Parts: sequence; structure tokens; C-alpha cells
Amino acid sequence: MSKILLAEDNDFVRMQINRFLTADGYEVVEATDGLTALNSMTDDIKLAIIDVRMEPVDGIEFVKSLRSKNNQTPVIFITGDQSPDLLSEASAFGVKATLMKPVEKDRLLKMVARSVPS
Repeated sequence: MSKILLAEDNDFVRMQINRFLTADGYEVVEATDGLTALNSMTDDIKLAIIDVRMEPVDGIEFVKSLRSKNNQTPVIFITGDQSPDLLSEASAFGVKATLMKPVEKDRLLKMVARSVPS
């Protein structure tokens, strides 16, 4: 069973995504902000699903910090922001995919399956 880190500050969205993932057999570690997410990163986490807009550490800062430590864990962003700048910044840091809110279960599970190393 793969372990996934999920960082989302909206309780409803976080619970919904957690439910989708656990029902599909993943183990989920939850965080409500990017700083908690960074502190929750362990070697056995195979994927991080991170909300872009969070305080005090947002998704971009999270992935920058991860990469600065040579951590290449795959990251999927979730966001309500459709800014092209965000997408290009995300890809510059090797973010695997960006999912728009509301997150669709099928799209989420397909992206997770593609992103989690086997």
C-alpha cells in the first residue's frame, strides 16, 4: 500500500480527497498547511498532493523546499486558480500534474496511479 501525503487547508476538500484515496487502497497522511506537510514528509511517502494556496507555507514553497533538499517525491497540485503562471511555475519544479477544484474522483485516481512509483 502506497503512502500519500495530502495537504489541504479546506477541511471538506481534504476529507473528500482522503475518502477517494483510502477507498482506492492508499494510506493517507493529512496536513492542513504546507509547513505541517513539510514536517510530515518521510521516506515512505510515495506522492504528495498539495493545495497551492495555503498559509503560512503554500504549495509552491512546499515543492521548492522539497527540491532544495534533493527530495524528488512526485507532487500533484490541487487548486482553484487557473493562472498560466502557476502552471508554468509548477512544471519548473517537476510537479507531475495540477488538478482543478472541485477534484473529480476518477481524474484524481488516474493521476495518482500514474504518479506513484511502482
